[in-house]
Amino acid sequence: MIVHLDLWMFAALIILLMSGYPVALVLGGTGLLFALAGSLLGQFDLTLLNAIPPRIFGIMTNQVLIAVPLFVFMGAMLERSKIAEDLLDAMGQVLGRLPGGLSLSVMAVGMLMAASTGIVGATVVTLGLLSLPTMLKRGYSPSLASGTIAASGTLGQIIPPSIVLVILADQLSNAWQKAQLESGNFSPDTITVGDLFAGALLPGLILVQLYMLYLFITALLAPKPVSGLKGHDDCDADAAIPTEQLLRALVPPIVLIILVLGTILAGVATPTEAASVGAVGSIMLGASRLNGRWQKIALIFGAALFSLFVLAQLFDLRFGRDGLSTMDQFGIFVAIGLVVVLVISLGFSTKALYGAKILRPALETTVHITTMIFVILIGATIFSLVFRGLGGDESIRDLLLGLPGGTFGALLGVMVLMFFLGFFLDFLEITFVVVPLVAPILLQMPMADGSLMNPIWLGILMAINLQTSFLTPPFGVALFYLRGVAPASVRTIDIYRGVMPFVGIQLLVLVILWKNPVLATWLPNFVFGVN
Repeated sequence: MIVHLDLWMFAALIILLMSGYPVALVLGGTGLLFALAGSLLGQFDLTLLNAIPPRIFGIMTNQVLIAVPLFVFMGAMLERSKIAEDLLDAMGQVLGRLPGGLSLSVMAVGMLMAASTGIVGATVVTLGLLSLPTMLKRGYSPSLASGTIAASGTLGQIIPPSIVLVILADQLSNAWQKAQLESGNFSPDTITVGDLFAGALLPGLILVQLYMLYLFITALLAPKPVSGLKGHDDCDADAAIPTEQLLRALVPPIVLIILVLGTILAGVATPTEAASVGAVGSIMLGASRLNGRWQKIALIFGAALFSLFVLAQLFDLRFGRDGLSTMDQFGIFVAIGLVVVLVISLGFSTKALYGAKILRPALETTVHITTMIFVILIGATIFSLVFRGLGGDESIRDLLLGLPGGTFGALLGVMVLMFFLGFFLDFLEITFVVVPLVAPILLQMPMADGSLMNPIWLGILMAINLQTSFLTPPFGVALFYLRGVAPASVRTIDIYRGVMPFVGIQLLVLVILWKNPVLATWLPNFVFGVN
């Protein structure tokens, strides 16, 4: 009899994932093959496979995961609408006088795009096409220029709203429920996407600040003849952008960020509801860039949306409530009128975007990315079911509990494993395979003060760790995107060399957060009362 068939299954998965075969098929196929092998060897009961259809149905009806296609559409629409181009011009005007001003502008735009889109590929490609030739022309070394663009493009994975955080929240919520039930708590608190969004905000901002500090110091210390950095001459002073154009580039994305993230943190909307606001708002921003009457329609649409939001907050509109006051009745009447305006304006705006060949590519991108995520999730569900049926839970538990150092050693081992897997695997594979296996065990382990491990803190640690997978050679996805748009003068080794300081900064933030869990737990506790 083969001992530890579950561990052989995990090892086979890692090897097959690096073969280049579609991830979803590797996950599901590995699970089914080892289910058959386990059945022949008497280690697996094939009747467990009857649980696959209900699990798939549960994935398709998961309310949290509805936010994924909405956030993807928002990002795709903003990318197709060339919002980043306007942002880059505006931030270049604001930061251009500082040493390394162009690189700081790229990082600032990456941060704003992260909070607006959350899609790594779109951000890296857009910034690569817009800013890489300019940075090289202005004397930036190929490694620094490519590293700046790749790092700024990955900020969308830690700065909310982030698809990584949405998926991670779903996985951690299941793990937390399981851990609490096994600990004897049959009415555990839930972990939501909003909790992880709030928990990621401060660490994400710290990461951006350290990125910018590195770029600023590099521009100050690097010898001009060697580095070619032009410091205060990064931007042409004669190419000043009018104030009106500056505000037009900066204000709409910031308003969209406030509407999406602010409504979640304020407890006004769930992440899924806020994602729908973001999707609608992205249509508004896309239509506002078109010439002529479509700009006016988009502005009317935006005004109606904002008015409806304010009205709902002022009157606390709830249909079906008894004893409505005159003001409430008036508010409902006005709200109905605004909804009509919204629907009409949305129809005209989408028609205009379709005619401008913006809407269809955005929808195709949304369908492609969403389908990929959900198919991988289905494959991971099959894999995890078989893995648990082979006794994988007990093997992982024994392995983690057997590491020296107790909770510290177990958590360190998981973090090291995730970091090294990031050299070869995408964040989706790591999230769907590793997190469900280790999180329920870690969340039952005591901390130094005797309390159980905080799931939000663990989630943000994992999110920052996963972010490194986008930058670590040889398979970091951001590196592939940048390589695809970089000119021939930028060698692949330049890209690899350029991202290494940013990977080091990410690991530094990981250590800072490890030593200071309050950075991830304070804001969720303040906003939502999460302990």
